[in-house]
Amino acid sequence: MTTGITRRMRGRWIAGFVVVVALAAGAQQMHEPAPSRAPAAVPIDMYIHQAWQSLRRSMNECGSLVDPKVKTRPVLYLPVDLRQPAEVAALTRTCGVEVKRLPVKIDEIGQELPPLQPGLLYLPNPYIVPGGRFNEMYGWDSYFMILGLIQDGQTALARGIVENFFFEIEHYGGILNANRTYYLTRSQPPFLSSMIRAVWEAEVQAGDRKGADAWLDRAYGFAQRDHAFWMRPEMRAGDTGLQRYWDYGSGPVPEMGDDPTYYRTVIRWLVAHPAVRTGYLVDGPAHPARADWARIAAISCDPATSPICSREHVGTHWLTREFYKGDRADRESGFDTTFRFGPFGGSTEDYAAVGLNALLYKYEMDLAWMASQLGRADEAKSWQAQAEARRAAMDRYLWNAQKGMYFDYDFATGEQSSYNFLTTFYPLWAGAASVEQARRVEANLNLFEHDGGPAVSTTNSGEQWDLPYGWAPTTWLAADGMARCGDRPDALRVARAFTATVRASYQRSGTIVEKYNVVTGSQQFQVLAGYRQNVVGFGWTNAVYERLEQMLHGPALLKMPRPKGGPIRTPFVPRS
Repeated sequence: MTTGITRRMRGRWIAGFVVVVALAAGAQQMHEPAPSRAPAAVPIDMYIHQAWQSLRRSMNECGSLVDPKVKTRPVLYLPVDLRQPAEVAALTRTCGVEVKRLPVKIDEIGQELPPLQPGLLYLPNPYIVPGGRFNEMYGWDSYFMILGLIQDGQTALARGIVENFFFEIEHYGGILNANRTYYLTRSQPPFLSSMIRAVWEAEVQAGDRKGADAWLDRAYGFAQRDHAFWMRPEMRAGDTGLQRYWDYGSGPVPEMGDDPTYYRTVIRWLVAHPAVRTGYLVDGPAHPARADWARIAAISCDPATSPICSREHVGTHWLTREFYKGDRADRESGFDTTFRFGPFGGSTEDYAAVGLNALLYKYEMDLAWMASQLGRADEAKSWQAQAEARRAAMDRYLWNAQKGMYFDYDFATGEQSSYNFLTTFYPLWAGAASVEQARRVEANLNLFEHDGGPAVSTTNSGEQWDLPYGWAPTTWLAADGMARCGDRPDALRVARAFTATVRASYQRSGTIVEKYNVVTGSQQFQVLAGYRQNVVGFGWTNAVYERLEQMLHGPALLKMPRPKGGPIRTPFVPRS
């Protein structure tokens, strides 16, 4: 948690940040990525259909082991109690990969383990990767890609991905950020219950209600275990009754190995902007020697356990231990990076986030629905009560009646944030917003809207999860959320703008990418620090484009009548 000094400074960084943000925006020079193929070589729908195969990975392919983020020899880890599968034995012969067993049984995320080499964690079923440097199965990415796979008629592959998450819960302690050893300390936004429902509904629609219900009975147990992770004491946002993001690790993250200047760039930015008072910097040795390691470990990071720690300083300036906790929690949120939780996400662990708690509200309502489907009425009532308690806490701490929006809550200072972020639409998608709250949020859509679609925030910080960038997952949840609440015109307008940007950019470059500049309606991308690529692929953009096109042109949710008193498709009585 943030120190007392940092807490006192928290209110000051916002004012200083407003002054420098325009300078950061002006310093950026955008460039359109060079096309990787002839523009519009195939129709966009065909590109997406073919991409599912090119993004598919499994344990019998050498390419699945490669990690562009960490330049070490590929290592594949098996659970300590799992018999070596035949395809893994073949990998050692055909790919030259080193196969190891985890040294102990892992019961929970963040469990203390002996040092491990960076490596891939075994999964039994094929899965889809986002693309580019992201060559593993990610948590929240997979939900959106599952929606795309189901629409593409690949329900079996979608179900196999969900089964992989069950395997992670059973053998790696929970749903991981992704299946690499350096992700064993954190998860990602909780979408498992939504994945389960999507697959169940697809199988029922295909005519296999009996098989779908039998699978749901098994899935319900894993969903409860995943939900329990978010209820652990470390995930509590103080005494608010809400949850926060938290990484059990410490120090700089290994996956930034392909951008070894990131943390030093952060330090230089903080030094260059003294008006932005964060408390993220601490004085340390300018020329660290081994004799300094104990002191460095006490104030910043531990050189004995982190191979990059000792170089992550600029002169005498080092990042605090608290900054690294926030940096890691920001990565669990999936929004790495943004200035929403302090510059470069350095205070993420001190916030009850709107998105996280809306997703957990939906999770609890989904668990109530599962229990009801399985004939467990008492359990259904218990889950619904938990969801209603969370909704009440969201209304108390996250809802701003004056502005008509949801904001994150800094429980360390007892203050609600004023940072406009597109997650304000998550409660609409989750069914947590009342009719009046939904109407008020929808009235603020203009804050985020641009010709190319909705930007993720209204602040141009220079980082990728801020203005001027728009992203597929947040666009889908905003559009689908408004659609569920009956706001068809706004949902359709957002869908039309974003799909037009994706399609026009595809016509120019022949590629679909991770995010878009929605101000210019293009793939233009450049950031102050962090991920410097606009990765081609791209799993969740492909999926969301197809779903938004269905919303615009196909038999979709929009054709359903709005129920009196609340959002569409809530599993129990809608809010009034």
